[in-house]
Amino acid sequence: MGANQNITVTIAERPYRMSVKPEEEEVVRAAAERINQTINEYSKAFEYKDQQDLFAMVCLQYAANAIHLENEKTFKDTEMKKKLLDIDQALSDQLESNNIVL
Repeated sequence: MGANQNITVTIAERPYRMSVKPEEEEVVRAAAERINQTINEYSKAFEYKDQQDLFAMVCLQYAANAIHLENEKTFKDTEMKKKLLDIDQALSDQLESNNIVL
């Protein structure tokens, strides 16, 4: 892990300079490419007045996806905790029924 490095990514044919950690560069470049692909898909599929409309639609899609993933993670974490507590209780009951003290 080194110091941040300056990179330039292009989104909607506009260059953006940014400073990222070396281990994050690949993810940032992939994100920029995915944004460009989505903008291109939306430009073909929807009517729009200007690029701002496309950017707004892309932002909305990615924000909705992020919220969905957060909700899904919270649900899975809750379910995992419940299952672990059930397992702990079952083990405790088994140990208690066999008079085993830890």
